[in-house]
Amino acid sequence: MAEYDQKPHEDDLRSEDHEYNPAIEPKSAKAWLNLLTESEDAFETWNDHCDRYDKKYANLERLAQHERDREFQMFWANCEVLKPSIYAKPPVPVVVPKFKDRRPVYQQASEVMERCCNVAFDLARINDLMLLVRDDLSMTSRGVAWCRYESGGDDSDYDHEKVCIDFKGRRDFLHSISRNWREVTWVAAASYLTRSEARKRFKEYSGDCYQEAEYKVDKESKEIGGADNRERAKFWEIWDKGSRRVVWVAEGCEDILDEDDAHLDLQNFFPCPKPTYGTVQRGSLIPVPDVLQYEDQLNEINMLTGRIHALSDALQVKGFYPAGGGEAADAIQTALKLNSPNEVMVPISNWAAFGQSKEIILWMPIDQIAQTILHLVTLRKQIIEDIYQIMGLSDIMRGATDPNETLGAQQLKTQYGSTRIRDKQQEMVRFAKDLVEITSEIITEKFKSATIIEMSQTQLPTKEMQRQKAQQIHADLQQNMMQLQQIEQQQQMAPPEQTPQGEAPEAQAPPDPTAPLQQKIQQQVTDLQKLADEPTTDQVFKFLKDNRAKSFVLDIETDSTIMADENAEKQRRTEFVGMLSQLLPQLSAMITAAPQTAEFCGEILKFSTAPYRAGRTLEGQIDGLVEQMKAKGEQGQGEDPTTAQHRILLQIEQMKQDTARQKNKADILLKMKEMEQKDQHKAAELENERNIKAAELAAKQNDAQGKAQVQNLKAMENREAHQAHMMENSQKMALDRQKAEAALRIKQQDAVNKANERQMAAQQRNSGGLV
Repeated sequence: MAEYDQKPHEDDLRSEDHEYNPAIEPKSAKAWLNLLTESEDAFETWNDHCDRYDKKYANLERLAQHERDREFQMFWANCEVLKPSIYAKPPVPVVVPKFKDRRPVYQQASEVMERCCNVAFDLARINDLMLLVRDDLSMTSRGVAWCRYESGGDDSDYDHEKVCIDFKGRRDFLHSISRNWREVTWVAAASYLTRSEARKRFKEYSGDCYQEAEYKVDKESKEIGGADNRERAKFWEIWDKGSRRVVWVAEGCEDILDEDDAHLDLQNFFPCPKPTYGTVQRGSLIPVPDVLQYEDQLNEINMLTGRIHALSDALQVKGFYPAGGGEAADAIQTALKLNSPNEVMVPISNWAAFGQSKEIILWMPIDQIAQTILHLVTLRKQIIEDIYQIMGLSDIMRGATDPNETLGAQQLKTQYGSTRIRDKQQEMVRFAKDLVEITSEIITEKFKSATIIEMSQTQLPTKEMQRQKAQQIHADLQQNMMQLQQIEQQQQMAPPEQTPQGEAPEAQAPPDPTAPLQQKIQQQVTDLQKLADEPTTDQVFKFLKDNRAKSFVLDIETDSTIMADENAEKQRRTEFVGMLSQLLPQLSAMITAAPQTAEFCGEILKFSTAPYRAGRTLEGQIDGLVEQMKAKGEQGQGEDPTTAQHRILLQIEQMKQDTARQKNKADILLKMKEMEQKDQHKAAELENERNIKAAELAAKQNDAQGKAQVQNLKAMENREAHQAHMMENSQKMALDRQKAEAALRIKQQDAVNKANERQMAAQQRNSGGLV
């Protein structure tokens, strides 16, 4: 945008710069039209060759002619083999976090984004688009798509929000003349509009300027059934990266029809992915159709095919016999009339001039013609093999095989036969990935939150829903805490039970009535923690709206678009299951023996499953399995008596230290409160003294008024002293109560510690050990 606002430099005012610099006259379409014409001229030779081979590939009028030259349809056959080899099934978007730390917000955001992209691809009929791009790539070495956002325009209407992905033909897509795609500064896509469609689109911005466009019937497209009789004009939508603006122009219109800042904030600015390229002319982006690489062989095959068919017409049995009377001649003529519908025998009236042969019938020699045809067929077959070598189409890919070949030889041919089409396969995969990226950016930038929720069918709570749920859990937690305190107070007031002589204290210990409440409280605390960690729609949408953070965190890929070999897929799955069946028991035994190795075992399992396609989807389940195995290993791990005794002693010592820390903390809190009360009392006394002195000073100036104030102040002082005394007593009672509760808790903890020590001693006696 800044480029349009700035004044042009003096060096830019030269005539040649003026013709191609849109910044000099921002409202004029001349510079943009010149740039478009320059780009069209650069691609004109390529377009001419592509037009010629489009007719050669499939042109109904040409192929339906009976009098045309005989051809061997090698080009069509190669295309039909190549197309399904580079693309066979629609892409499936895959969005996952780049880093495997499983943060909840990133996990949920990737799942929401992946679901939305899958729905958007289905609505855009992505397979139809990819087939058109595939055909262009295989035949012309370039395929193009154009993305746009479409909505109903009503803020309350979400049904019309969608991502549209349009296919652009060869002559409907242009870009700046550049050496590579990184250097491209602008791209342009053509749309064909009638006058009514153009008026609806451009009248608000440029008035009646759209009427000056060149409206006409596309006769060439009409001849092949690609257009009707309505007149349309070609309007160009140009995205300029330098100014970050979008401009609409048309041939015949002097002024720009529409312009504005880019309405999509895309990471790579352009609303189209990099086109799929096959072979390009080195040092440029001019494609070179693959058919030009073996055009000479195609012409030679067609020439040989014509000769073979011409000789085939001459390959007929012809016999000659003397015309006129004679028993032999009469017999031959009678036999021909009875048995032969064709004229095979030819009568010769001047038999003497024919050589006066003594044979009754002379046959025309056809051995040379037959041998010539065989040689021509052999030569054509060799040229066909040459084309297969040039194109890299192995016999396995064409469905041909030799029963005498080994399996290894066939696999080798398949592997190396696909080498030269692997780049095209990767181009289709890269193209699909770029489409997913642009689609995700349009969805997160333009779509309303309600539309995203409907597309993804997410069940995430909002921030308000999470707050209400947390309040409910917290209220239940407070209620359970109060019940627990009441039960503890009742236990403290109840007299201690006497243990009968001769019986162990552990056998007579009654069940703890606070255990169920403690379990509920622990569960509620855990629920609060889980609720705090659970992401909300607000957090997910805030992250998705941040394109910069999203590009750092999310990894966007697509599933393979190449046809899968069923036998190879079965073999891979069998290998995958076999690997897991051997690895899982060993890892499980390791975790059971040493639970601290669970994370290491999980990483080993991820590393082992990574090369397989299922490895990516299993990563989350692997993490969950590791946690379960770790917990199970910790619970079921057997301990020897020495280790168990040592662990119990450590627990008892830890409980003692915790009790001492709690006691010290309670003492420190009590002392701090006492000091705070003393400071408040002293501050109140100083304030009263200052007020009394001020009143006495005023009393000297006005004795009567001063005495009254002194009396009021003394009365106020008495009231404040009484209130301070009452507050001090209440605070002292509260402190005494807290001290008693702390002492009671310490006494209970000491009792628990002693019980644990008695339990430890009993275990020692049972095991025969000594403490």
